[in-house]
Amino acid sequence: MSQREHKTVEQAQAEGKYIRTVRSFVKREGRLTKGQAHALENFWSEMGLNHEDGMIDSKALFGNDNPVTLEIGFGMGKSLVEMAKNAPDVNFIGVEVHRPGVGACIALAQEEGVKNLKVYEHDAIEILADCIPDQSLTTVQLFFPDPWHKKKHHKRRIVQPEFVETIRQKLKVGGVFHMATDWENYAECMLEDMQSAPGYKNLSPTNDYVPRPDSRPLTKFEQRGHRLGHGVWDLQFSRVN
Repeated sequence: MSQREHKTVEQAQAEGKYIRTVRSFVKREGRLTKGQAHALENFWSEMGLNHEDGMIDSKALFGNDNPVTLEIGFGMGKSLVEMAKNAPDVNFIGVEVHRPGVGACIALAQEEGVKNLKVYEHDAIEILADCIPDQSLTTVQLFFPDPWHKKKHHKRRIVQPEFVETIRQKLKVGGVFHMATDWENYAECMLEDMQSAPGYKNLSPTNDYVPRPDSRPLTKFEQRGHRLGHGVWDLQFSRVN
């Protein structure tokens, strides 16, 4: 091997080389408001989870054996905080890469007195692999992921067969993978991937989509979409084995 080659990405990065790696998201690092920065500084030790700490023990983490719901990509966290507040007998874990969103979520949770919520600021793919034990989750939520609407970018969508199988492994038998999107093409692709995935059962009586359950809050964005005649598609699949 020549001196200009590198055995690993880590070696190259250690030598100051820029190496592009595949991620499940596009990092949008906006500016923190004072409130978001204050929340991250003062409440991270209470609400924050760190990827480097490895596998979690939800009973030790929350102090109970309540069901655990994981939400991937919670945005600014308003809906996630509302769900956690409305279901105090469920433990919630949120994963988001957008730092202002994480700060906003923590700030709102503190304001609302929510105690059954913890958050990661990290890539969900790595959190699933390194931090979430198999058969530990009752629900996984993926609401309005990046649709990558151009056909040439569809391969970047997070819902792919490998991801679907990873979610199945993390769910308990009987646990539910709940997805929602406002892009019809993505909904069709999600449905196709889920229908062909082993170990799942569609909870839709019509074997396609389900009505929005009351547990998923209706966002202002979604309300506006309804007024404009835009559709939203919810899918729910349970792990059967």
